[in-house]
Amino acid sequence: MTGQATEYCGLSGLYHCMRENEDVRLIIMEETQRTGAHAMNRIRKSGGFRASIFVIVVALVVYVAVYMPTPYIIYMPGSADEVKPMVTVKDGDQEERGVFMMTTVSATYANVFLLGTSLFNRNMQIDKKEDRLQGKTEAEYSAEQVWFMSDSQSSAMEAAYEQAGVKYSIVPEHIFVFGLSEDPKPQGDIAPGDIILGVNGTATPDNTVLSAQLKDKKVGDTVEMQLERGGETISRDVKLIEVKDSKTGDTRPGLGVMIGTVQKVKPEDSDKQITFTDTQVGGPSAGLMFTLEIYNQLTPGDLTQGHRIAGTGTITKEGVVGPIGGVVHKIVAADRKEAEIFFVPKQNYQEAEAKAEQIGTQMKLVPVNTVDDALAYLKTLSAKS
Repeated sequence: MTGQATEYCGLSGLYHCMRENEDVRLIIMEETQRTGAHAMNRIRKSGGFRASIFVIVVALVVYVAVYMPTPYIIYMPGSADEVKPMVTVKDGDQEERGVFMMTTVSATYANVFLLGTSLFNRNMQIDKKEDRLQGKTEAEYSAEQVWFMSDSQSSAMEAAYEQAGVKYSIVPEHIFVFGLSEDPKPQGDIAPGDIILGVNGTATPDNTVLSAQLKDKKVGDTVEMQLERGGETISRDVKLIEVKDSKTGDTRPGLGVMIGTVQKVKPEDSDKQITFTDTQVGGPSAGLMFTLEIYNQLTPGDLTQGHRIAGTGTITKEGVVGPIGGVVHKIVAADRKEAEIFFVPKQNYQEAEAKAEQIGTQMKLVPVNTVDDALAYLKTLSAKS
């Protein structure tokens, strides 16, 4: 009986036995639920941690690949833009069935992603930023490129007037600031890209007038500068510092800026006046193509003969074409715009020819030393139907 009671709890203790077994099951279920809840919490915590790590890793990868600066710059083909919309002769001949195009180079400060991409793109060229800036600040470099463009436009006007036999004069217009001295630095709010309009209320169209205005001043004197900045006329007080003449070594009071005079090329016949739109491009290399477009408007007939003509090269008022940088990229840019002819400075011809062969272009390269060379070639063209 004792054995039966032990095995089956006995009839009288059956209720209590069942309650005890039920309690055990409840306890086990509660422990299982608590264990499961802890496990789920651990999974949730572990999953949240992994997600956080993933987000951080992705953010780091994006920063390194896209935003982290590098000391490099990447050059690649830019654009080939029609010149006619950029320049107008007041009473010029507007007939032009073809187009003259100026070519540009695109320059981008490289991130890690672009550096990797450039390894698989033969039209990308890696260079160091310092080689581009050559000790200048970004602002100084940009201002210098604006100055070069303005100067090339003036030279193109002179060269075209000379070719067309139009009499003209040079009128100083304003002074352009394209750099600041480093030692000592300017003492006042004056910046690269500023246009100097006057000093103490007196207009200063060129550096000769500016020098005369500062001649009787002393180092430490303050002058009121009338400036144009971003299209707005402003006044700023600038304290004069001691500057040294690079040619004579003499010292004198000055502003501590590098400047150039922007000149207006003024024809005797006002109907031949030339105006430029803002090209949004810097540098001097469009000089030749500006000259050809201006000459085409100054003279009767159409030099393009219906052809798409691109090119590059600096220009002097005497019509001499000078070498430029990045010709390989300009060849590609012109080819993409389906140029048929490309004028290239003779000094750049071999490099340009090698690139033309590499990309398999049908575009004809024409080496030139002067604007006369380009005009002579254009006169051999037959009208394109």
